[in-house]
Amino acid sequence: MAKRRLRNRKVRYVAIGAALATGGVVVALLPSANAADAKTPDQIMTMCERSAVVNGEKRSVEDFGGAFADGFQADNCDYVETNFETFDGPTEKASIDFPNCEPNATDPAKVSITWSSTSAQGQGKYVSTQQGAAGGLFGFLSGSWSKHKGTLDMTVKSATAGDTEARDVPVGKVLHMEFTPKLQRMTGEWRVRIDAREQTTVLPASPEQNFVAPDVVEGPVILPGAAGAPGVVDGTSKAVLEDC
Repeated sequence: MAKRRLRNRKVRYVAIGAALATGGVVVALLPSANAADAKTPDQIMTMCERSAVVNGEKRSVEDFGGAFADGFQADNCDYVETNFETFDGPTEKASIDFPNCEPNATDPAKVSITWSSTSAQGQGKYVSTQQGAAGGLFGFLSGSWSKHKGTLDMTVKSATAGDTEARDVPVGKVLHMEFTPKLQRMTGEWRVRIDAREQTTVLPASPEQNFVAPDVVEGPVILPGAAGAPGVVDGTSKAVLEDC
């Protein structure tokens, strides 16, 4: 079978309520003068969120806060991963300053410095993917996200790195800690499909419709926690000295 072309097509919908009481998609495609117009990614994401099946999971309209009369806007939506990469995130100051700036100081100051840095988990490109695991499409990304080594499930909103270290602060210097987290980026597409419809006595036939919205999700690379504790953010810490 020839590979379907994925294209954005503008369509209009009309609820047909009880005619599809068996749970089919409560939408019908009507001919439109603007049929060639492209849908925006946000419109496609709304269709995805209101699909009858998302990533193989059959849904009810109640799953997205709808009523029976609202119906579904599409038959199917799948997230397809296209790329995965890791990279260094932004370096951030992770501790308070520890100065050794007294006028009569002659020896390095010994300090115990505690630092911590928190990275957000699973920042998606679209609002509908950032509603948390209990709502929207965010939870459907967990399967793709968690298959990669060193990732948290997306029900976890953030992860932290930190430590307490003994350091010497030279005379005339101010010490603080910096942390550069290791991040990861998952690139993919939400692919929405409205199935073809055969002609009926009240509605014309309509072809299959396909829509694509690219998405990018980022989050921290996670190291296993000790003794069953939550994982911690991977990255590099370093002590930074500045003049008083």
